[in-house]
Amino acid sequence: IVLSVLMSLFCVRLHKYRLFRFLSRLTLTFNMYVLLYTILAGLAILPLFLYLRNPYFTQELRYTVTCILLGLRINRIKRSKPFYSMLDCFLDKVKKHPNKQFIVFEKSSYTYRDVDKQSNKLARALSQHASVKEGDTVALFMGNEPMYVFIWLALAKLGCTAALLNYNIRSKSLLHCFTCCGTNVLLAASGKSSPLTLVLPFTISCRLVVRASRIQQASDQPLDPQLRSKVTLKSPALYIYTSGTTGLPKAAVITQERLYMASSMQAISGVASDDVIYIYLPLYHTAGFMMGLTGAIERGNTVVLRRKFSASNFWDDCRKHKVTVIQYIGEIMRYLCNSPKKDNDRHHKVRLALGNGLRADTWSEFLQRFGDIRVCECYGATEGNVGFINYIGKVGAIGKEHFLHKANFSYVLIQYDTEREEPVKDSRGFCIKVPKGETGLLVAKITAQAPFSGYANNQQQTDRKKLRDVFVKGDLYFNSGDLLRIDHEGFVYFMDRIGDTFRWKGENVATTEVTEHLIMVECIEEANVYGVKIPGHEGRVGMATIKLKDDMEFDSKATLEHVKTSLPSYARPRFIRIQNSLAVTGTFKHMKVKLAEEGFNPAMMQDRLYYLEDSKGYIPMTQEMYHSISDGKIHL
Repeated sequence: IVLSVLMSLFCVRLHKYRLFRFLSRLTLTFNMYVLLYTILAGLAILPLFLYLRNPYFTQELRYTVTCILLGLRINRIKRSKPFYSMLDCFLDKVKKHPNKQFIVFEKSSYTYRDVDKQSNKLARALSQHASVKEGDTVALFMGNEPMYVFIWLALAKLGCTAALLNYNIRSKSLLHCFTCCGTNVLLAASGKSSPLTLVLPFTISCRLVVRASRIQQASDQPLDPQLRSKVTLKSPALYIYTSGTTGLPKAAVITQERLYMASSMQAISGVASDDVIYIYLPLYHTAGFMMGLTGAIERGNTVVLRRKFSASNFWDDCRKHKVTVIQYIGEIMRYLCNSPKKDNDRHHKVRLALGNGLRADTWSEFLQRFGDIRVCECYGATEGNVGFINYIGKVGAIGKEHFLHKANFSYVLIQYDTEREEPVKDSRGFCIKVPKGETGLLVAKITAQAPFSGYANNQQQTDRKKLRDVFVKGDLYFNSGDLLRIDHEGFVYFMDRIGDTFRWKGENVATTEVTEHLIMVECIEEANVYGVKIPGHEGRVGMATIKLKDDMEFDSKATLEHVKTSLPSYARPRFIRIQNSLAVTGTFKHMKVKLAEEGFNPAMMQDRLYYLEDSKGYIPMTQEMYHSISDGKIHL
């Protein structure tokens, strides 16, 4: 190039001669070709250079392009008038491919048009015979079935908010979940009616079985959009319940905007419209409803819906329905890996697994056994304002940092004292950021871009999730309650949960709620509930250390009967330890860390220890039983 420039200058000086004019044009043409080939060569070498500097370059580039396109689409949706909701997205898919299968359930299947018409009928029946109208909150107490989807769409067409009740909850918790959202209408499946005895006197119950004839008589024609004219981007779309330190579930407010954002997870993960997704996680959960169902609507794909998970039928279902995308929680993958091996374990069309809570050892075992399936591990809380996604696929990581993500969500890991159960402060009274590679509490700044909507009619618990004056006076952050670690490559790892909640069987368990039920047993004076780790299991199983009332013995039968009638199976303490007095901190809080570390090993303690055996109830724990549980011979 330098030589060509010198030749050009020389030819310009001698431009008056015809020969040199020709040479000048020739040199200019030569320069252009040299420059062009230099640029092309540079572009050809650039990917190799970038790959050598960053081995994840191709995945980073693909993720960046996906996020930019998705961000542009979401911004268009936010600015659109009238407001474009997830319901409008569904109606667009009905117009685009009315005859495409939307829901496959047991021996039935429903196209997008079928589901639209069924929801129209339901909306008219609810409006005419139950006086349901725009602005109402309606509770759903149902398991996984197509009617769940029909009802939600019907409520959306009427401008209503759906409260998704966990059908495992009982008594006081059930009544609390119903009333805390201001609901006065309850829709229950016929098989779910028995736990509603306490709730029904306070409700208007609309039983779909009873109303079936009226539903069928209703028109299936489209409803007037004016019925939902007051719904906006910030209107509540759903209430999804999450456990909390109050001991009772909290109703997280899911706005229309939040619903759309969460539903985009499938798009970010690479799910396409021709994929078939298998949903067996409960629809009252964020994962099943938002990442699964509404995510499928956003993509316009087909959903294979199952009432509940079955390890023995899982792969048969996938093969039968040609499933290409599956959802999971950590426990699910372990169940699949523990199922008997078969010759056709790799004979399926599943290409992507989307979920959270997958342990590194189970992850590797799953891939080795079931084939080349891309695992997309995610992290996020139902009510949270920040999340991560492991778009690289690195085993064990829950996500990876990305410059676009950082630009839109201001999050940080801060030092946290697990004994004092509070963030560590510096001399000025501000929180301290942890360096790369160290564990810290995840907090995310609350902004218009990353809002925290809180909990319905529970300002106290909403405020408890906020941290003020974190780095400067007046700033406001969301407290995730999770301890994470970010390595030097930007990969994010989940380390532990703090506070009074632990996770077991894919469910959050509030220790305060379990404690309140235990102290209602006649022989128990005081109880301290916490989670303990079990080798080979995700999460923590429930354990309680109790103090008995004076001159009373432990009544194992009464304890069993009470926890069975008051608590769902995943929340019942598997181990009960009896002490003469329960240790407390300087602020009179029960000490959980040391007890959790000691676990359920009889050799680690002199106290009496009991184990909940499914068929026998609470029985004395032995060292032999401990080894059987640790070795996996006794399944929990």
